Amino acid sequence: MGVPQSRRSKARNRRRRAEIMKIEAPGFIACPKCHEPKQSHRVCPSCGYYKNREVIAQEAEA
Repeated sequence: MGVPQSRRSKARNRRRRAEIMKIEAPGFIACPKCHEPKQSHRVCPSCGYYKNREVIAQEAEA
């Protein structure tokens, strides 16, 4: 059975865990239709288009 040669410090363990648990921020791109920022591979919340097709009908603003 494997036995550690010397004990790992708390700081060393926590530093290693913190590196694994890092989360990347989602990438934003400009919508090709309205040029508003949106998440890639998702429907644009401002115009309702996805892949040059209207998916969500938006109300006409007056």
